[in-house]
Amino acid sequence: MRTYTLAFLAFTLMASASGAQTYDRTAPLPPVQPWHGASERLIVESGDPFITPIEATGFAETPSYAQTRAWLEKLVAASPLLTLDVFGHTAQGRELYAIRARKPGAANKPILFAQAGIHAGEIDGKDAGMMLLRDIVLRGKDRLLDQAELVFVPMFNADGHERSSATNRPNQRGPSNQGWRTTAQNLNLNRDWLKADTPEMRAMRTYINRLNPALILDLHVSDGIDHQYDITFTFPGWGGSPSHSPAIGAWLDSYYRPAVTTALRKAGHIPGLYVEAIDPHKLEKGALLSPDTPRYSTGYGELARQPTVLVETHSLKPYRQRVLGTYVLIEESMRLLGKEQEGLVAAVLSDVRSRPATTVLTWKARSEPLFVIDAFRGIAQEDYQSPASGSTEVRYLGRPVTLKVPVYTQAPDFVSTLPAAWWVPATKPEVIALLKLHGIQFETIESSRSVQVDMVRLGNPKLGAPDEGHIPLTAEYHHLKRTETYPAGSVRVPSNQPLGLLAAAMLEAESPDSLLAWNFYPEILMRTEYIEGYAMAPLADRMLENDPAIAKEFKAKLAADAKFAADPTARLSWFYARTPYYDERYLLYPVGREIE
Repeated sequence: MRTYTLAFLAFTLMASASGAQTYDRTAPLPPVQPWHGASERLIVESGDPFITPIEATGFAETPSYAQTRAWLEKLVAASPLLTLDVFGHTAQGRELYAIRARKPGAANKPILFAQAGIHAGEIDGKDAGMMLLRDIVLRGKDRLLDQAELVFVPMFNADGHERSSATNRPNQRGPSNQGWRTTAQNLNLNRDWLKADTPEMRAMRTYINRLNPALILDLHVSDGIDHQYDITFTFPGWGGSPSHSPAIGAWLDSYYRPAVTTALRKAGHIPGLYVEAIDPHKLEKGALLSPDTPRYSTGYGELARQPTVLVETHSLKPYRQRVLGTYVLIEESMRLLGKEQEGLVAAVLSDVRSRPATTVLTWKARSEPLFVIDAFRGIAQEDYQSPASGSTEVRYLGRPVTLKVPVYTQAPDFVSTLPAAWWVPATKPEVIALLKLHGIQFETIESSRSVQVDMVRLGNPKLGAPDEGHIPLTAEYHHLKRTETYPAGSVRVPSNQPLGLLAAAMLEAESPDSLLAWNFYPEILMRTEYIEGYAMAPLADRMLENDPAIAKEFKAKLAADAKFAADPTARLSWFYARTPYYDERYLLYPVGREIE
């Protein structure tokens, strides 16, 4: 009878839900802005033998993994300028590949690395890159390859690309089929640049390090507020914002930004700075241009001395407009790289050769804006009371407006003085493997060595909510000097190297994206040896009698913490931690900072 009742109830609920679906459940989007631009001339006629799949559908439906691969293989077969590189596999076994466009002749031309589909629902870059490759090899734009090469990854998150649906991104206008944000392992590749958990990212890092591209484009689609801009982009150093690679940031700000902005405007697009609103209800309060941590492509790129630009087309603009804008941006990036490569090479060398004594690990708010956008091209909006949320929500009205918007960045908070080197024990081979993957230099010792180091013992450790396949760790960090013996196979990682700041981001305890913060060392949170109460209680009584300092500290603890005072186990554990029997490696972060 119980089973029947539950089944009947489930059937009733399903029937009720089905009956309630008489209204339109499509997510309503703000009014779309009419648009026409010179870039529309890039679209080929319907009878063209090399029309791309997206053009063939009127920019309605993006091709599948198999359709994309088949079209690109056809294009590669039609031109000696193209090769297809398989550089890895996804968790589900799909091949990760890139199309490389180059002319024979002089070697060592700078490479533009354009990566699409790291978030597979944000796939504008794939369709734009296919069109541009076609035009390079068959429509007279091969001159772009005279001074530079193009390496184009159409679908970085290939598994997510195939989890395609019309309902994946309800706040985005097209295409009709959109991939999934995360991989088959439910991991976000654009949070994985430093920790490299995924097979996709490990393959990508190996491929990028082999190619050593001069400039990387990370192609996305933005969410968030409505505005007039159809394509936005950003990088560390924009407008003087903080950058760990100041020479690279200055080159991007002085050369890349104006060139790409001019080209996009000439093609009929509305380019702008990618920012996040402080308060979506009142844009006049300002926007944030915050430093990125190395979990992201731009934060990683500046520490790795690899110039990286984040591109975000605007999700509320039609897909046709977004794809064409991305095409123009990639094309102009190629043209500029060929023209200004000497300046970029000099900037990269300047940052590579720099050996900063300190690095900023955390940031805090600045009260004054970095600059003000006097004519921010917004969209009129109003607030309304939503019965569903019970709160005030934003409604966009579709009418262009001009606003004055201050842009805020952040100031240094925790600044670490770099040690001569970090020591990673042989007991952490997975950490050593990551150092090698990222190209960080280190020395492996062949016999054990005792080293004077500064180490960190965690205080009050706390585990956070699950995040990207990890249970993150936060704690207080108490530094102590000690002699540590590292066994054979341990590695010494010098800070005086091109990737010294990247090593710091991985190994410094206070780094918010360190491997410690991602909880790569869960073993230090465990105690495995104990003492029984029958032995600890008399020992604790003796400690109270014979050590006035401990007696005073214990009395204060009892007075300040009623829960502790009422817990016999906690009280004895307090004494146990002050005996020589206690595990001296409990909560000890095993990476040492070498003391000169």
